[in-house]
Amino acid sequence: MCLYLTFQQQTYQEMSKMHKTIISDTSCFIILTKIGELEILFKVYGPVVTTLDIANEFREALPDWVEIVTVTSKHRQEILEMQIDRGESSAIALALETPNSTLILDDYKARKIAEHLGIPFTGTIGVIIRAKLKGIIPSIKPFLEKIKQTDFRLSADIELQALKQAKE
Repeated sequence: MCLYLTFQQQTYQEMSKMHKTIISDTSCFIILTKIGELEILFKVYGPVVTTLDIANEFREALPDWVEIVTVTSKHRQEILEMQIDRGESSAIALALETPNSTLILDDYKARKIAEHLGIPFTGTIGVIIRAKLKGIIPSIKPFLEKIKQTDFRLSADIELQALKQAKE
């Protein structure tokens, strides 16, 4: 599997002031599970929300701190599915229905759509950066190294930007 991971679009200070509901797409669950660090998501945000489509894509049992929510507007999701996959479409549709939410998305096209719709988002690398800035982990470097050992691609530019944001 090939995916470019990107860093969060908002600063840590902006993220900490707003958005109470965190909605995760499949890639964050997959990446953090592959590196044995899924629990960091809970340590950073507390309970997380996802959709049934994402839970089905993940194909593993999610921890009890992940709430599976049904998207109300299936029509909106179907329109989004014309451009991006079902999981990402369901995450964006749910975010549109959920006030004060932030999405965790890694897919470039899905992030562009979320940005166009005014939905705040971050990525898996953004979650790791936030963990560092909150003092949950001492360094993001070991996490980045573990990610590079998986089948996910992390560009040198993104890695450099992530280290800079994490003040490393």
